[in-house]
Amino acid sequence: MSATLRLPTLESVLPTLAGDLASRPVSIVTPLPGPRAREMIDTAKESVSPSLIHVYPLMVARAAGCMVEDVDGNVFLDCQAGVATASTGHCHPKVAAAIQEQAGRLIHICGTDFHYPGYGALCARLGALAGRLEDAAGVAVDGRQGWQTFLTNSGTEGVEAAIKLARHHTRRPHLIAFRGGFHGRSMGSLSLTASKSKYRKHFGPLLAGVHHGQYGDLQSLERDLFPRTVSPEEVAAIFVEPVLGEGGYLVPAPEFLQGLRRLCDRHGILLVFDEVQSGSGRTGKMFAAEHFGVVPDIIVLAKGLASGMPLGAMMARRSLMTWPPGSHGSTCGGNPVCIAAALATLDLLEDSLFANATNVGAHLKRALQTRLGDLAGVEEVRGLGLMIGVELRSAELADQVARACYQRGLLVLECGEKAIRLSPPLTLSEAQATQAAEIFSAACRAVAPV
Repeated sequence: MSATLRLPTLESVLPTLAGDLASRPVSIVTPLPGPRAREMIDTAKESVSPSLIHVYPLMVARAAGCMVEDVDGNVFLDCQAGVATASTGHCHPKVAAAIQEQAGRLIHICGTDFHYPGYGALCARLGALAGRLEDAAGVAVDGRQGWQTFLTNSGTEGVEAAIKLARHHTRRPHLIAFRGGFHGRSMGSLSLTASKSKYRKHFGPLLAGVHHGQYGDLQSLERDLFPRTVSPEEVAAIFVEPVLGEGGYLVPAPEFLQGLRRLCDRHGILLVFDEVQSGSGRTGKMFAAEHFGVVPDIIVLAKGLASGMPLGAMMARRSLMTWPPGSHGSTCGGNPVCIAAALATLDLLEDSLFANATNVGAHLKRALQTRLGDLAGVEEVRGLGLMIGVELRSAELADQVARACYQRGLLVLECGEKAIRLSPPLTLSEAQATQAAEIFSAACRAVAPV
């Protein structure tokens, strides 16, 4: 067995640690995967769970900014950012410094049982940002209640916490989500997820009392669910992504989310916005909800909140946080090191990255629309900020384009039935956005010429 696990050391496979990777150009110097990557991947397969997808045979050695280098010295432009998670770019110096400094003082003590400064500071910071969401929606000062936050290790855990809080507060058993939505893979969050059947296959029975409407179609609730399936008086919460992520990077009409707010108010249902992928500056604002003028009752954040450190947040209006001490907790949720990364991340987002996501996102979308406009295989370019989806003619074509991008040094991911998402770090420059559009266009033309 020991002879089988011949894993090269990191030092032996790194081309160099010198130089500034963040400013390096795309450079593919070996066939992909390279020989070292192939050897390491083949060795690791013996020990790694086969449930992992591994969309590309990419063995990453290091990353900085928007650039990723593999163990063979190939350099890629990253337009997926660890599934929309490396919000401030890979290894941002200010985030890395915050992590290092905090790790030298306190790594763990358990926020469920003990106090430490960062936990309250981050919750207060998030509450203030939610106040700006209320400003954008025109909520009167005398109608505000303030926000309280429970910190988790992930978005999935944040959704689970939201499920529990909604049921506890309303004393109602039923939940509504939407087809196409992705809310996580643990049993409660998986019960809400309806983006791909493979995520649910052979894991039933799932959580009882979960119903699904059609995303973007408010009438699917009042026309189908409420008359035939579940009474609104028994529904605790409606869970929705304000911009659909895994389901295709779909931006709904404002009337859909605004209508959900009115419907929830009419029936005493809590409105939960899953902003795990769309939040933390991804659309150019802290919350995608700000684009629609809607204030939900509960918000779930994760992914880009701590620039890749495992941290999520379940935020709720103060009047809803009625569960007593001990009714929910987490050993490592709100870990001090992750909180330090989040506070540094929020500094960077508010300083310049919200604006950069807006401006460079618009540039990237225009560049894609210009270069792809004459291709019959491309149906639509859509999105907000640096959350951009390209709809292709077929799932097969989307898969071919994504792989052609990888071979050319551009990292993207598929989503929905036949779309590709571009969700780069929010530090992406206009020059990098232009290059991403050029590589993407070249990949499309290679597999589906005009």
